[in-house]
Amino acid sequence: MSNPIRFIQCRSVLTKSKLPEVDYCVNPYVGCLHGCVYCYASFMKRFTGHGDDEWGKFLDIKENAPTSLRKELHRKKINETVLLGSVTDPYQPAEKKHRITRECLKVLVEYDVPISILTKSSLVVRDLDLFVQLSNCEIGLTVEFATNQLSSTFDPFATPISERIKALEQLKVGGIRTYVFMGPIMPQLTIPEQIMSMIVGKIDFLMAESLNMRCGNKQAVLAAIKKARPELLGLYRRGVSKEYWKTVRQHIEGLCADHNVLLKGFYDH
Repeated sequence: MSNPIRFIQCRSVLTKSKLPEVDYCVNPYVGCLHGCVYCYASFMKRFTGHGDDEWGKFLDIKENAPTSLRKELHRKKINETVLLGSVTDPYQPAEKKHRITRECLKVLVEYDVPISILTKSSLVVRDLDLFVQLSNCEIGLTVEFATNQLSSTFDPFATPISERIKALEQLKVGGIRTYVFMGPIMPQLTIPEQIMSMIVGKIDFLMAESLNMRCGNKQAVLAAIKKARPELLGLYRRGVSKEYWKTVRQHIEGLCADHNVLLKGFYDH
């Protein structure tokens, strides 16, 4: 593609969700330019006219999303939780300029809709002035590694891990309910105790998810592993057992108990 970014008009932006803990989703963008090699959302290409495009290298900006959202909320008048960013990151780099997420947030504030946000970007702190106006709001940041080096390999255009941790702290100090999404957990690369030591006192709860390589991302993951940690290539080619994930879950449960952190969910593929 000569230009990875295009503007589109959406018919609707508020969709029912089957994800746990949320009722609706709002995705201000189609695609994501964070370039996360393990992303599970590449299946979306089948529905968006991007069948021949490489996932992670295109972005559609739903420029009428805020207007559409206002019309939909006026009709539905919902009081259920809306997740911003189920198959895109609402605070990816383009948001700094185009502010579609912020304009959608203004509409959600207008209707005082309960919201949940998951992002890998410290840009989320920009909208603290809107979050504090909501009666029910929770903001999560993905922290799947303890180092910026690993993050730069597996999600190269997302905010470095250290800046995500600072963003969590700023949100927490600002009075926002915060959480960390520890996922995907990558065998021998995600070190839960190191991550926990970084986030204790900055979050209200934790969610975690095992690595899923059954959604068209396996070759991208293997290529990144070969580049960054070639000694693990055999492990990732073979995969790990259900017993392995059971042990990981128990380890995280123990860490949460030790640090008095609520584990709200562990999702195993």
